[in-house]
Amino acid sequence: MRRASRSAPNILRRVVYVAAVVLATAHARAQEAADYFRQNCLSCHTIGGGRLSGPDLKNVSSRKDRAWLVKFMLDPKGMIETGDPYAAELLRDARGTVMPLVAGMSRQRAESLLDLIDAESLLDKSQFVGITISDRPFTQRDIDLGKEIFVGTTSLTNAGPSCISCHTVPGLGGFGGGTLAPDLTTVFERYEGRKTLATWLSAPATPTMQSVYKSKPLDPDEVLAMVAYFQHTLQRNPEDASTARLNFVLIGLGGAVLLLGLFDVFWNKRFRAVRRPLIHASKLEKTHE
Repeated sequence: MRRASRSAPNILRRVVYVAAVVLATAHARAQEAADYFRQNCLSCHTIGGGRLSGPDLKNVSSRKDRAWLVKFMLDPKGMIETGDPYAAELLRDARGTVMPLVAGMSRQRAESLLDLIDAESLLDKSQFVGITISDRPFTQRDIDLGKEIFVGTTSLTNAGPSCISCHTVPGLGGFGGGTLAPDLTTVFERYEGRKTLATWLSAPATPTMQSVYKSKPLDPDEVLAMVAYFQHTLQRNPEDASTARLNFVLIGLGGAVLLLGLFDVFWNKRFRAVRRPLIHASKLEKTHE
């Protein structure tokens, strides 16, 4: 009896330890799934916030069984090419846009994401409902502020970098913007309006943007101003980009000509300073002969 009474606390401690490990593992798995969803899925999908580029995923498990959903997440294009009716319906709703293969997707990760979506679907408001952005008409001040943020004359609240270092839009003057990343002139049109573009700006999906803005996100007022500005850039002047490129080429050529001229001035004098003594010495030799 004594042995049994002594072993009981040990068994209880082990049970508590195992339960704690299981809970910690489940929490870590859920957190990893949440981080992955935020970085890779939120720019196209919400959970309870309505459709973006892709469908709202609230209660998605009630629309298709889990095996189908996992298979689609692993190979969206392959599922569409099989002629699956529901995959074809998703393609029509997305206006022909095929969901890309998501980096790092695996069967285990797909299962974790579906667990996350099921859990978030039960909440009154999911953390992935998407950004809430005003639907009021844009003002000229919104547009002006968006441009100031784009070119960097107004600093972002969280100290993120300006867009102009990598992107361009029309009407910037001078050399225009950067060319390392896509031209954003028609980004409002490509993302089909205010809600989708605002969600993308609040949670960028590209690896470069993620690494830059994950710890320095735009606040809702900045997102609204940027969306207003990108709607404005649709009224573009096709000559703006070509003019900026021409300015760059002409100034580049002018700089090259100026540099060659400076080389000629300095190196020509240096060449003569060496050549004259040699010619003079050669003449003296001929005279002595």
